[in-house]
Amino acid sequence: MSDKVLYETRGRVALLTLTRPEARNAVSGELAADMEAAIDQMEADDSVWIGVLRANTEGQSNPVFCAGADLKAINSGGPPLGTKRGGFAGYVYRERKKPIIVAVDGLATAGGCEIVLGSDIVVATTRSSFGLAEVKRNLIAGAGGLFRLPRAIGQAAAMEAILTGEPIPAERAYALGLIARLVEPGAAEETAIALAEKICENAPLAVWASRKVVLAAAYEDDETLKKMTDTVFADVMKSTDTKEGLTAFIEKRAPKWTGA
Repeated sequence: MSDKVLYETRGRVALLTLTRPEARNAVSGELAADMEAAIDQMEADDSVWIGVLRANTEGQSNPVFCAGADLKAINSGGPPLGTKRGGFAGYVYRERKKPIIVAVDGLATAGGCEIVLGSDIVVATTRSSFGLAEVKRNLIAGAGGLFRLPRAIGQAAAMEAILTGEPIPAERAYALGLIARLVEPGAAEETAIALAEKICENAPLAVWASRKVVLAAAYEDDETLKKMTDTVFADVMKSTDTKEGLTAFIEKRAPKWTGA
C-alpha cells in the first residue's frame, strides 16, 4: 500500500481514510489499489466487525470528501482508476460482508458520490452536498450512480440531479433518504464512529446476514428474498452466538459476542 488510503482500527471498528487532500481526494490508480487493500484487511480481520470511511480535508477552504476521478490522470492515460474486484476506487462494486458507514463533511461529487452510494450508511454534515456532475464533461456516471441514486432518493429527484449535474444539498439529501444522520460541520466522523460502536453492541453474524438481505431487496423478487432470509436465518441459528444471546436474555445480562 502507498499512503492514499490509511487503515487503522479502534476496537471493533476499522477506520479507512482517503488522504489526497491536495487533490480534493480525487481517485487515482494508487488510491484505488490502496482502497482495495484496506477492504481486504478489514474483511480478513476477525476482530473488526464494521468500517467507517472518512476523508482527510486538511488545507481545503471548502471541504471536499471526494471530487471523483482524477481527470488529469485520465487525460494523461495513467493507470486504471479501479480494480478488477472493486471497480472504481477499488470500492464501488467490492463484495464484502462487513458494513461500512461513510462520514461526509463536504462535497461528494461524481465518483465521490458513487463511493458514498456504495457504502451502507451515510452520516453527513449540513455543509455537505452530493452530485453526479459527469454530464458537464461529456461523461456518464459509470460506477453505479445511475442506478444506485434512483434507488436511494427516487427516480424523479435522481433524474433531475443526474441530467443537470447539479449537487443535492445535505438537507434535501437527508429529506430524500440518502443520509441517515445529519449533523453539524465537523461532527460527521465522531457520529459515524459512535454509530459503528452502537452497531457493534449487536451480534456480528446477525448484522452481516441482515445487511445481505437488505441490499438484495433493491433488485431481487420477494420469493428470492424469502428464501435468502430463511437461509441466513438458519445459518445464524447454528452459531454459538445465538445460544449466547438467548442465555444472556434469560440471565438479564449483556451478551458477549464472539462472531462464531
